[in-house]
Amino acid sequence: MKRVPFFDNPVLRGQLPNWRARLVLILLFGGFTVLAGRALFLQGLSTEFLQQQGERRYERTLTLAATRGKITDRNGAVLASSVPARAIWAIPEDAKQSTPAQLDALAKLLETPIADLRHRLVDEDKNFVYLKRQVSMDVADKIKLLGLPGVHQQPETRRYYPDGDVMAHVVGFNSVEDQGQEGVELTFNQQLQGRPGSRRVIKDRLGRVIEDVQAVTLPVDGRDLRLSIDTRLQYLVFKELKDAMDKHQAKGATAVVVDVQTGEILALANVPTFDPNKRESFHGSKLRNQAITDTFEPGSIMKPFTAALALDLGRITTTTLFETGNGRFNYQGSTISDVSRNGTLDVAGVLRKSSNIGMTMISEKLDSREMWDRFTELGLGQAPQVGFPGAAPGRLRPWDRWRLIEKATMAYGYGLSVSLLQVARAYTVFARNGDMVSLTLVKRDSDPTSVKIYTPKTTAMVRAMLEAAAGPEGTKAAQVQGYRVAGKSGTARKIVDGKYSMQRYRSSYVGFAPVSDPKIVVAVSIDEPTVGGYYGGAIAAPVFSHIVGGSLRLMGVRPDAPFESTIVAGLKEPGR
Repeated sequence: MKRVPFFDNPVLRGQLPNWRARLVLILLFGGFTVLAGRALFLQGLSTEFLQQQGERRYERTLTLAATRGKITDRNGAVLASSVPARAIWAIPEDAKQSTPAQLDALAKLLETPIADLRHRLVDEDKNFVYLKRQVSMDVADKIKLLGLPGVHQQPETRRYYPDGDVMAHVVGFNSVEDQGQEGVELTFNQQLQGRPGSRRVIKDRLGRVIEDVQAVTLPVDGRDLRLSIDTRLQYLVFKELKDAMDKHQAKGATAVVVDVQTGEILALANVPTFDPNKRESFHGSKLRNQAITDTFEPGSIMKPFTAALALDLGRITTTTLFETGNGRFNYQGSTISDVSRNGTLDVAGVLRKSSNIGMTMISEKLDSREMWDRFTELGLGQAPQVGFPGAAPGRLRPWDRWRLIEKATMAYGYGLSVSLLQVARAYTVFARNGDMVSLTLVKRDSDPTSVKIYTPKTTAMVRAMLEAAAGPEGTKAAQVQGYRVAGKSGTARKIVDGKYSMQRYRSSYVGFAPVSDPKIVVAVSIDEPTVGGYYGGAIAAPVFSHIVGGSLRLMGVRPDAPFESTIVAGLKEPGR
């Protein structure tokens, strides 16, 4: 077989047309020209536009959170502060590389069901999803050690409440965005949160900062808030309420302690309660601040105000007598009853024996308009101006709609509704010289405002009557060893399905001490006690006694009565 040399191959001997070579050259040159033009357009003429588009995709404005102000009690004890925390987030597409064991461990640390965790990571089109906010630092460190792909952390803060459920209804709580949602945190949110700063940066897809593109605007931290609350008194009140609720198997219990001179609220507690550090404890009725948001018919704790009005207007005197008979009185087609047969009573006896019949007779000497005006001056039917969210105004119907029987029942505390805080404030008129002081939850640096309600003469008479009502012939359970106390019990049936219930009651006691120089007003209310009775004198008065005694001793108030004393109340008008 004859071999043909390579260079003699007929294919190689053929020549291509010159126009084809020129065409290829022209096409190549044209392509390079287009690329060069495009490069010139992108890097020269469109540089600014393209940079803006790139920044729009990767540039972020980071909010530099301001440190939220602390909340302290009147003595500087911290009630709420911000502590470092971490937000745990993930990129679902990357997180799918995690092993089942890693995901199980992560779910346990986050205290999240594994099914919920997997559901959050199912959408791979997302490049950011929160797994949990405000995770404590120690848990965040454990999560970091797991080394899960696609799971990242970012710094944030969370609110910490050292006193937990004891102070819950006062301080309230924040949202995961660190905004006040309840209590003082909500009321003073603007002051506490400060003003956030900002930082303009470029991030990569993993959220890492690559470059700063704008100067930092520094945040302005929130201001601290000093409350009027005394933590020592708050713990005392909370313990007494909890013990009373457990002892009497009650639905709820609440109490308020007010400084007579300044109007500062020294303690305000409710049970049941919740722990603001644990969001899982935020359930329905536990969140209600009963002392401020709940209203009730006050019953006999309203009687001193009606008696004081009649004395103030000169319609009765301390020697005016009322024949209450055998404890049953037919009035305007209804039967008004007393707990016992009291016979003939003066106004001091009416309060001491808590006679509904006696109060009905006193109401006959008053006009509806006069009672309505005085009750309105006392703040009834109006929301307390303490700046607290959800403060209830109660109910006080217009006077021109009152029937005679309604005027009588309102005289002894039925037919109107009040909050415990309203009653506590109203009782400051008897602890002072007839003027009612304004209340506050914030420590005062100046003198409080007050409004004149009764004359000092009337106030002195009623104060003496209330001391007798808390004496040996009145509510003995309210007495405090070493201190002279004054107050009034109240027992009111609750309305159920539009009718007064014979099984559900609210038991209350409101008073002040020491009588010689009043320092505090204490108001206690026990809702629906089921064990040990239901009368205010038996249920609420002992709680009042323990709170008053403990508070005065903690405040260092000197005793004003011998330990073995017989209360002799001045039931006569001064000068007689």
